[in-house]
Amino acid sequence: MVRIEAMADRILRLNRRRLLAGLGAAAFGPALEPVLFPTVRAQTQPGLALHAKSDVSASQLGKPDALSWALNGSGRDDAGKLRRGENLEFVLSNDLPVPTALNWRGLDGVQATEPLTARTPLAAGARENLQIPLRQAGTFLCDLRLLGDGQARPSRALAVIVGESEAVSVDRDEVCLLEDWRLGSDGTAIAPGTDPKGATPFYTINGQASLDISVRTNERLRIRFINGCQRTVVAVKIDNLDVRVMALDSQPAEPFLARNGALVLAPGARADVFIDATAPPGLVSPILLHDGKEARPIGRLVISDQPPIRADRLPPAPPLPATGLPAQPDLKNALRFDVPLGGPQPGWVTPASFAPSLTPAFRAKAGRTVVLALTNRTDIATVFHLHGHHFRLLDRLDDGWKPFWLDTLAIEPGATQRVAFAAEHSGHWLIEAVATDWTAPRFVRWYSVE
Repeated sequence: MVRIEAMADRILRLNRRRLLAGLGAAAFGPALEPVLFPTVRAQTQPGLALHAKSDVSASQLGKPDALSWALNGSGRDDAGKLRRGENLEFVLSNDLPVPTALNWRGLDGVQATEPLTARTPLAAGARENLQIPLRQAGTFLCDLRLLGDGQARPSRALAVIVGESEAVSVDRDEVCLLEDWRLGSDGTAIAPGTDPKGATPFYTINGQASLDISVRTNERLRIRFINGCQRTVVAVKIDNLDVRVMALDSQPAEPFLARNGALVLAPGARADVFIDATAPPGLVSPILLHDGKEARPIGRLVISDQPPIRADRLPPAPPLPATGLPAQPDLKNALRFDVPLGGPQPGWVTPASFAPSLTPAFRAKAGRTVVLALTNRTDIATVFHLHGHHFRLLDRLDDGWKPFWLDTLAIEPGATQRVAFAAEHSGHWLIEAVATDWTAPRFVRWYSVE
């Protein structure tokens, strides 16, 4: 098993002579236009709906289960792009033959949408009304996978983008949703939680085998990389260009350059990066994906033959607007709990076996800081996901923390990581854990903030 922290280094040892590189000067171009998002308001657009149904357009994958937006019965590419401060109101329709649970990543404090603890699975053929207050901007993920282990079909993830109220100094905003599949001998995709029996790994980006993103010299892109894989930790590398990380897991970070242009993302993790295309027309920068076994091209940034968008590169962007999370966790007075990972462990159950009457992993009073010691007691990396709150990843001696927030973390075999969060949101919230193996079952527990 490849160690997680080594993946970004392994992806760098490719033959760089195979990758095109270049430098160039820029000519004059138009001034920066801040990216703004179309507004979708249920008050003025009451026909907004979210459908859970088979994706007939992905027939080569065996028509996986998927979520798709519709407005007044028609699909809309911009329906999942919203604005901070809105209330997202929509009707969820389950057109699948099995019960389903809508599972969000990035939403803090929205108890009414919490699966299993607050909302029971939606029966086949049923509909329900949902309202989500969009308190923060960011890159969110929504899927149907909580109850999907061992089902007849795998399911796709859905990116939901909430734009900042303030203007952000980028020319374009792109989403790159990465997903993994296991294709059987007949070419159809096999659901996770089952034995793939020698199936072939296959990766897609925005539902395609490869994606070209055309960009002009000195144009600034915001690319929202989302690891929508079922179980796989991936490293994503863009060569020849600086990759500046601006947000992780829906929360702004102190901006920093990705080492050698590589990002390591656990399943469900998200990273917003800014890339300035400081290269001459004609340069092609491959987007490489490494799954711990091999690197493979998944897309390209192509510098177009159009004139540069402006004369010079833009200055470094300021941090994205803060979302109100506390700058410093109160570690001195924190409540501390041990949460062993790696099933089966006492207290962990599969989602299908979950009941609110089960004993919580821990209880905390609202307003307290909570420190969790997460120990992976297995011989394979395990992914931890916290619902309801974002956390800081603490340094080894608890004498500091990383300058970003997370809601998802991959933990090495036998390792212990400590995370801290401010228990701001009262309610009953899930914890998820799953090993990074296609056959591994997903386990859940819950915790209480009172």
